[in-house]
Formats: sequence, C-alpha cells, structure tokens
Amino acid sequence: MNYFAHGHRYVDRPYLLVGTAIPDLLSVSDRRVRMRTRNVAPFCEDDDPIQAEIASGVLQHLHDDQWFHGTRGFAEVTAEIGRAYRDVLDSDDDFRPGFLGHITTELILDGVLIEDDPSLLDAYYDAFLQVNPIRVQSAVNRMARDSAENLAQFVPLFVREEFLRDYREPRRKLFRLNQVMRRIKLKQLPDSVEEVIAAGWTIVADRVTDLLPPDKFCPSTPNEGLHR
Repeated sequence: MNYFAHGHRYVDRPYLLVGTAIPDLLSVSDRRVRMRTRNVAPFCEDDDPIQAEIASGVLQHLHDDQWFHGTRGFAEVTAEIGRAYRDVLDSDDDFRPGFLGHITTELILDGVLIEDDPSLLDAYYDAFLQVNPIRVQSAVNRMARDSAENLAQFVPLFVREEFLRDYREPRRKLFRLNQVMRRIKLKQLPDSVEEVIAAGWTIVADRVTDLLPPDKFCPSTPNEGLHR
C-alpha cells in the first residue's frame, strides 16, 4: 500500500496520519532505519499522546501492509501489470517486471483513491502541516534501533513537493517511478511504459474492492483486530 491509501482515513488525526507514512518516508530520508512491530507496539499506550498517535499510525501501516500484500487481488493485479511491463521492455535488461508491477499497483491505487475524492488529498497535506517534524523524528527515534537523522528535514520537503498529485497522470507517474529506479540504482524506464501505466489504471480501478477488502480496510479504530 502507499502513502495516501494508508493515511487518508485519518485526516482528522494529524500525528496518526503522519505515523502511517513514516515507514515510506524513512525509505527515502533514512534508509537504514526500520520500524518493527515488536518495538513500536508498546508505544501505542505511551503517556505522551503524540508519541502514542505516531506509534499507532506506524503500527497501522505495518498491519495494513501485511494483509494487503497477502490478498489474492494484489497477487493477481501485480502479476497482470508485471506481464504488461515484460511485454514492453527489453528482456535483456534487468527492469524487474515483478517489482514494477508491485510498485505501479501501489502508485495507481493511490491515484484511484485520490480521483474518487480529490478534496481528501488537500486534507491529507493539511494534516502534515499541523505536525511538528522534530517531534515526529524524536518519536521515531524512541521506537527504532537506529536513529533517524534526516526525517525532520524531509517531512516539510514531502509536503512542499506534493508528488501525490502526480499519481493521476501516466507521464507524471512515470517520472516518479524513475525517481524510485534511480534511488535503488536500476535502469531508467523508457517512455514506452506510459501505455502500461495507463492500462494499469483500468486494471486497478476495476479491482479496488479486491485490493482493499471492506472487512480489512475501513475507517475504524486504528489497529483494531491487530492482535486477534
């Protein structure tokens, strides 16, 4: 799952919403820092309400990813998009169609959810503006084995860049995908994959309920059922 899918249910709870984005933010700002359920869970009942909200958001992210990546819908959609990449790309190049199917599914899912209610994206970014980035980094460092050093500086950049607005247009999604490819040192994708991204929108839009089953994905109390 990606930023908006994780967090848009909690626009009225800014620190919790930001918590749902932290594992993804760290993958850019402080790649060695990992959020682990066993380390995060105790802080959901912390005496500091901000710490507790951030921890609950992180835990919600980890919980959501676990069931999301295990759904039949995710396996089928990522495989279909991965095959489309394989048909377009040169098989001699290590483009990793399976990885591309995975990440493209997540980006498009965010785009589909944003398209359904664009006002929620404004509320999502407004929530980020209400948090103190230093408090966010401090909360993360209480829960992680390694210390984040760049997160507090990256949070305002994330808001300023507003790259989630690009997820509704194939060319802009390709630009963002190539940013990911550069970050993990893979070859840049050619313009020809825009057709894959455009076709992927229909695939994902038709399978939203399969990707986000209502019994698992609902705006209920964060982490509800997590330990059942």
